[in-house]
Amino acid sequence: MSERARWVDWEVERVAAHFKVDLTSGLSDKEAKERLKQVGPNQLAEGEKASWLSLFIEQFKDFMVLVLLIATLISGLLGEYTDAIAIIAIVLLNAVLGFIQEMRAEKSLSALKKLSAPTAKVLREGEWKRVDASQLVPGDVIMLESGDRIPADVRFAQAEGLYVEESALTGESVPVTKQSASLPRAEVALGDRKNMGYMGTMVVRGNGLGIVVHTGMGTEMGRIAHLLENTEAMDTPLKRRLEQLGKVLIVVALLLTALVVFTGILHGHDAYKMFLAGVSLAVAAIPEGLPAIVTIALALGVQRMIKRRAIVRKLPSVETLGCATVICSDKTGTLTQNKMTVTQLWADGKRIQVSGSGYVPEGEFQADGAIVKVEKEPALRRLLEVAALCNNAQLMQKTEKNGLLKKSEAWVVNGDPTEGALLVAAAKAGLDKERLAGEWERIKELPFDSERKMMSVILENKSKGCVVFSKGAPDVLLTKCTHLLEQGRKVPLTDAKREQILRHNEELASMALRNLGFAYRELDSRHTVLKEGQYEQQLVFVGLAGMIDPPRAEVKEAINVCRKAGIKTVMITGDHQTTAVAIARELGIKRPQGLTLTGQDLYNMSDDEFQKKVNDVDVYARVSPEHKLRIVKALQQAGQVVAMTGDGVNDAPAIKSADIGIAMGITGTDVSKEASSLILADDNFSTIVAAVEEGRNIYENIRKFISYLLASNVGEILIMFLAMLAGLPLPLVPIQILWVNLVTDGLPAMALGIDPAEEDTMVRSPRNSRESVFARGVGWKIVTRGLLIGACSLMAFWVTYMETPDDLVRAQTVAFATLVFAQLIYVFDCRSQGTIFQRNPLDNLPLVLAVLSSAVLLLVVIYHPPLQPVFHTVSLGVREWILILVTSTLPVILAGILDLLRPMARRTQRMMHSS
Repeated sequence: MSERARWVDWEVERVAAHFKVDLTSGLSDKEAKERLKQVGPNQLAEGEKASWLSLFIEQFKDFMVLVLLIATLISGLLGEYTDAIAIIAIVLLNAVLGFIQEMRAEKSLSALKKLSAPTAKVLREGEWKRVDASQLVPGDVIMLESGDRIPADVRFAQAEGLYVEESALTGESVPVTKQSASLPRAEVALGDRKNMGYMGTMVVRGNGLGIVVHTGMGTEMGRIAHLLENTEAMDTPLKRRLEQLGKVLIVVALLLTALVVFTGILHGHDAYKMFLAGVSLAVAAIPEGLPAIVTIALALGVQRMIKRRAIVRKLPSVETLGCATVICSDKTGTLTQNKMTVTQLWADGKRIQVSGSGYVPEGEFQADGAIVKVEKEPALRRLLEVAALCNNAQLMQKTEKNGLLKKSEAWVVNGDPTEGALLVAAAKAGLDKERLAGEWERIKELPFDSERKMMSVILENKSKGCVVFSKGAPDVLLTKCTHLLEQGRKVPLTDAKREQILRHNEELASMALRNLGFAYRELDSRHTVLKEGQYEQQLVFVGLAGMIDPPRAEVKEAINVCRKAGIKTVMITGDHQTTAVAIARELGIKRPQGLTLTGQDLYNMSDDEFQKKVNDVDVYARVSPEHKLRIVKALQQAGQVVAMTGDGVNDAPAIKSADIGIAMGITGTDVSKEASSLILADDNFSTIVAAVEEGRNIYENIRKFISYLLASNVGEILIMFLAMLAGLPLPLVPIQILWVNLVTDGLPAMALGIDPAEEDTMVRSPRNSRESVFARGVGWKIVTRGLLIGACSLMAFWVTYMETPDDLVRAQTVAFATLVFAQLIYVFDCRSQGTIFQRNPLDNLPLVLAVLSSAVLLLVVIYHPPLQPVFHTVSLGVREWILILVTSTLPVILAGILDLLRPMARRTQRMMHSS
């Protein structure tokens, strides 16, 4: 057993002896000060933070950014100040966005520190004192009461009806009852340590004493802080691909432009003019607009995601979802509502289903498909009366506003979620607690404790007399009952009837329901003198209620969509295995052959053993924060791209480590939100499906404008290179090359970034995260279209030059116009992996407008007299425009023919190999 878990099976006296503390007097002030010097203050440490300036400078160390800065310098030296300013703006935009991201990324520990209690009630030198929680030391004896946040990890020495809300740490969906007795050594799972309390969790009922066993970074919360501090956020697949692409393109572009310059000089062209043309080609070939267009595409995707209730904290995370292969989802509050709901009742021999979910008091009671009238069922009515009055919770409405989400008059429960579920069930039958409380006066309460496993209240009604209402564990409650309520009459509770009730209790438990039994006893009067234990004797058993934290209604369909998209959903929860498996089966997460592992299984399993099974596991139950992180890392090592969702503190390390971390916006803790890349504003798992679709579309759009930009650049380089090889004059002058690069390439590429998704986006398998951006036909399209655009533009230049050899400017103008129009036509070809005719051009009106704008600007450059000497153009006639339109359309037509012949050639090649 680990050092942390050893307190679980130690008796209280042994723990006290270990820390040399007397439970009646506590530590002395002197001893507390000595220990504080040794262990340090009880607070979470934060690592050293980089300065704002160093974070900002770090953004300029990227290889692509350095090349862009060199391109800026060259553009400035050439006098192309517009191009230089544009590049500087792009670089600064990327730097600012990266800087903001870095500044926000490490706020997790600050948010975690907010969960520490500010003060604590501690026993020092025989007196109870209120001290700053940071001054607590191991061995301190502290008092905990309802509403207190536990200030350190403690071993309970006393526990009186003590319940602690631990969902943020363990994932347990309901408050956990605590005890002081030792537990078996085997129970080491965090959620099973019922004699332990942990820093940051909340006491919701009862009181107790605890011995502090760990403080500061030694606590379970400190372990999470340490995991966060040492967990590196993953680079996104897009970022890795673009970095590689940038390096390759820059090297290739520089080699090709150097080759063009060298070839031109060999053919007798002026060295200075060739140098200027080469530099212009280099600036044009290096895709300095690529980072800006990627940023714009991602930013527009973020705006669309906000409308779909998802808040993106890190731009590339939207794209990363597009290649996610596994979504690891927390159960409580993510797949389920985190609102206990009564779904089954048993009374008077009938199994009754209760519809409705959450805390909204709307629903029906049905038995065998027929509506049940509660007022005509005495046993059912009495059960719901007991549920409402033997209850300390409150059901109320209040207006809530949370971020993007505004809820008007939302129903909430103040108090224990289990008791809240009972209030809602009663309210569905019209039995409002406030109205019933007006009819019954509460005289006495016998609070729940872990030994009795019961709660009772003594009530009096002027006309109906005095009664005891009890609820508790069904098996325990039955031992206190002598009668059963049947058809409105009390009948003796025979052994056969007991067995029948226990059988129904087991049936409900097999459905992963948490069950409570209900009973009552009529007293002679409020003045009946009974000993404390006698009130809960000779009870009349009424029935059973089974409750569960129900799945969200829309999640099942969302998981089904994920499956069609080739994405596996895995449930990871701190809740019990039975409950987890039942919910997983209902949602379609648990496959017949899928495995279920518990935290104990993981604890006993080596890394190699776990790695062999990780792809076969559908459900993880009763897990700790370290386990969640281990699961994410094992999936990543198995080649999966992992999205991790969650809302609790315990989810934060795994959220940060995942390829994309997703936090809940409403129920999520600040820690989980700050560690995440994406926040679901509506806490709705189905919003992830929208994010996946958006991510896939953004990546495809990025591939589209990469295809457009690179094929255009290939065409520009090729027309110059082929002309040099053929011994022809320069078909384009430097200003024309730069103009094409800035205007013709820029606007349409941006419009491609908002191209709507294709119909089959969510039925494709996730792409491989290591896939090249040139995969699936993009590389073929770039090469073929680039070659055809360059060759056809050169052909238009050559035809014109041969007709008018003394008018080189006219031939250059024709080449210029042909290159521009060939690119503007090709942009529509980029919208589909197939041919230009597969998609309606009007589906993307911004693209149509961008193309028209570029065409109009070209006409202005050609026909506006003041601009003609600047851009070396002349006015063209009808003959030239016919040539331009034919040669600019030819690349798309020839490319379509090549695309049709390509699969035929592959089939022929395979047949030849097979023969």
